[in-house]
Amino acid sequence: MSFALLRSHGRPALAVIERQVRALSSTLAITDISATSSSAAAVKPTTGENNRNYLKNSKPSFVSTSVRKYSKKTAAPERAYNSDSDSDSDDERDNTPRQRQRKERGNTEFWRRKMRTLHGVLDVNKDGVISYDDFMLLTEKFASLGHLDAKAKNEFRDIMRTTWEQQWGEITPYNLVTVEQYLTEMHHVVNDKDLKKKVHRFLPYLYKAVDKDRSGSISLNEFKLFFRCLGLTEENAAVSFAVIDKNGDGQITLDEFVKLGKDFFVSEKETHVSRMFWGPLVDH
Repeated sequence: MSFALLRSHGRPALAVIERQVRALSSTLAITDISATSSSAAAVKPTTGENNRNYLKNSKPSFVSTSVRKYSKKTAAPERAYNSDSDSDSDDERDNTPRQRQRKERGNTEFWRRKMRTLHGVLDVNKDGVISYDDFMLLTEKFASLGHLDAKAKNEFRDIMRTTWEQQWGEITPYNLVTVEQYLTEMHHVVNDKDLKKKVHRFLPYLYKAVDKDRSGSISLNEFKLFFRCLGLTEENAAVSFAVIDKNGDGQITLDEFVKLGKDFFVSEKETHVSRMFWGPLVDH
């Protein structure tokens, strides 16, 4: 009977307790939300110095993200700019076979015309080939003018001998250089950094040989002497002198002479004044 009484009165009491627990839980949740709102309001000042402090404290996370993104975007262009500055030209950066071929000297018909012209000048005995005898004949023609002292004559002969041995090999009557062999060798010379520096080293001796008054510059008459030693006419000399005397002062200095002679070997511009250095060009 006691157990039955407990069951009949306990169920209403349990229901009351459950309703009170739910009400208490709702009250606690509302209190937490209010506390959070109050805390946020306390952290975020709205006026004066407190407002500036808030902006200062809240700004870094936004700025740092922006900076990281900016750095990633600008890194690539900066590397590209540095790479560009390390290279002299776009052609040098392009390493395709076509671009490498375009950078080579001596591939134009105009340049080959110039080399055929010079081959004809160096073929002193006019037998169609260049030999060591031709080199020595040319040397003696300039030396016999009498404008070189004994030391300069010996240096001139040594330079011509060394030039022959380095370019053409042994000194024998059978070592003969045809036009095609000359073109092939000179193509190699103008594309070799070290050989290109030596190709004109005999020119100062030619200059000194015709500078008969030793004034340090040569006039038209002295240039005619230069052409006469090459087997060319005075008319050829007058035409060439008018072209290469760019400033029109009637004189060519040693530096100008050597530079023009060097440019003849390496330049492929058909309008360059050096084209007339060794006389009129052959037709083909």
